[in-house]
Amino acid sequence: MRTIEEKFQKLGVENAPGQEVRQKTDKVALRGEPIPGRPVDFSHGDVDAHPPIPGSAELFMSGVARGGDQAYTEYRGTRSIREDVARKLSAFTGTAIDAEHEIIITPGTQGALFMAMGACMRAGDKVAILEPDYFANRKLVAFLEGEVVPIPMDYLNCREGSGIDLARLEQAFKDGVRLFLFSNPNNPTGVIYTAEELTAIAELANRYGVSVIADELYARQVFDNRPYTHLCALKNRPEQMVTIIGPSKTESLSGYRLGAAFGSWQIIDRMEKLQAIVSLRAPGYCQRVLKTWFDEPAGWMEARILAHRRIRDDLMARLTAAEGVSVRLTEAGSYLFVKMPPLDVSIGEFARALRLLAGVVVTPGTEFGPQFTDCFRINFSQDHAAAVDAIERTLQIMERYKK
Repeated sequence: MRTIEEKFQKLGVENAPGQEVRQKTDKVALRGEPIPGRPVDFSHGDVDAHPPIPGSAELFMSGVARGGDQAYTEYRGTRSIREDVARKLSAFTGTAIDAEHEIIITPGTQGALFMAMGACMRAGDKVAILEPDYFANRKLVAFLEGEVVPIPMDYLNCREGSGIDLARLEQAFKDGVRLFLFSNPNNPTGVIYTAEELTAIAELANRYGVSVIADELYARQVFDNRPYTHLCALKNRPEQMVTIIGPSKTESLSGYRLGAAFGSWQIIDRMEKLQAIVSLRAPGYCQRVLKTWFDEPAGWMEARILAHRRIRDDLMARLTAAEGVSVRLTEAGSYLFVKMPPLDVSIGEFARALRLLAGVVVTPGTEFGPQFTDCFRINFSQDHAAAVDAIERTLQIMERYKK
């Protein structure tokens, strides 16, 4: 049995988004002089460069004005807001969502993820996660005292889809995995799963009685008219599953800490009981901001996606032109997962040198799987010119440390 200290050692926060000030600076052999330029934190999106949905602040203040009945809502969220969100998500995903039993408003999608996992697994359970995938997945499994069963994803060498190893996934299910957790679009690669991959996942989950958590945080920000399939909308969708989504990223509403989870009523019921002892509810006044979600001004979402596509394309042009660098074109979301040529330093040392010499913060690839020692992730939801300049500086620092 692990001690309490051992349990929390697995929850390191040094490389988490917004935690760059906590990164250590010792043992870094700095090479060359600093490169001048505007500091850019690629560990998370810039809500100043890409502001929230118009009217969000006004709706927040209307929640404040309502006072107690908005501050202390039902644990699942204000009923009228829950009904509104359920209606909009039903239309978006193509699946009917019962606002009374099948949806819960959460304190961000991170809160939804924690409660969904807490509702779906017990200590000792085997949990299948992809590599690479969202950095918190592995940490949450460890905290809840489960066993991580990694499933490889050959995202760099497949033309369509994620490159998930479905044979390995089935073997994991045969070997006793009780929960499968994945993000679509994938974080950190920006890959979208094909309908065929999702149909296969659903079939395997139902065959072996595995619960599924689908993180669809970036499902609205899809580029190049690529087809997107919601697992929850499939005819053979998993019997026990929950979908997580929220307005924090594409809509730049991260500071309001809002998310939603919907799916099997049994899971949602357990999530409510867990929320009741963790945070009680999503922030009460903030819940009113969800009225703007999917109700943005005409053309707002299209302009947001176009702006991000242009940034993506400019960054891709520079990265793919660099010798030894490999990166797959982002299909949705705001991430690029960059594979570097061999360096003389570790990924952690490179990340620290990059921050100190170039004022650029990236997330080391090892946050997404222990084998990604030559990769880093960036969130390109930044000021366009600043992002391009920051990538140029990143490539210069990379060149300094190449073998």
